[in-house]
Amino acid sequence: MKCIAMIPARLQATRFPEKLMQDLGGKTVILRTYEATVETHLFDAVYVVTDSQVIFDEIVHHGGKAIMSIHQHESGSDRIAEAVENMNVDVVVNVQGDEPFTKKEPLEKLLQVFKEDADKKVDVASLMFPLTDLEAVQNPNNVKVVVNKNNEAMYFSRSPIPFPREKELASYFKHIGIYAFRKQALLDFSNTPMTKLEATEKLENLRFLEHGKTMKMVETSHAAIGIDTPEDLEKAREILKNM
Repeated sequence: MKCIAMIPARLQATRFPEKLMQDLGGKTVILRTYEATVETHLFDAVYVVTDSQVIFDEIVHHGGKAIMSIHQHESGSDRIAEAVENMNVDVVVNVQGDEPFTKKEPLEKLLQVFKEDADKKVDVASLMFPLTDLEAVQNPNNVKVVVNKNNEAMYFSRSPIPFPREKELASYFKHIGIYAFRKQALLDFSNTPMTKLEATEKLENLRFLEHGKTMKMVETSHAAIGIDTPEDLEKAREILKNM
């Protein structure tokens, strides 16, 4: 089974423009993310896929692999789909470009889903992390997921789901936006129009569910450390100092 990692990287992020090129302990955020992914030694290849010549040059200058997007894309998944269309791969893992502390264990768990799926019933695998803090549950920036007994995603929402009518029974999981796709599922996604639920919640993963794709959720104890704001960058710098 040939597995590759793709890191979609857009320079002009809405909340924190050029965040991927910010300095983090002497290296840019995107370079640290790329190197952390390579250092897991899980993949046949790792690529940064970008619409920015600045990001492309940053990766290539440091000996990495980068691909320039041909078209404009609304989502990272669409960007990756264009890049892998003519590649001979089985599983593609989407690693977020703003997560410089990417770890091996959760990615390994995602790949294991496909190794154990002999009947190829799973189209997509992704990660979830238990949420226990009420403020975190209510924060719309924390996407929540509910799953069935097989840990297959039933729905994603920015709202607290499930609604805690019986508070002592309620449990919550935060969706961590790292995906592993079968190649065909990724191409199908890119060739399918945005759905109403996806447009409403601004969550691309809902497109998979609305079109009947099976998404396996894997619980992890590693909370993702993403950089969405200048404050997140300062926190990341402190984490790096203490590593």
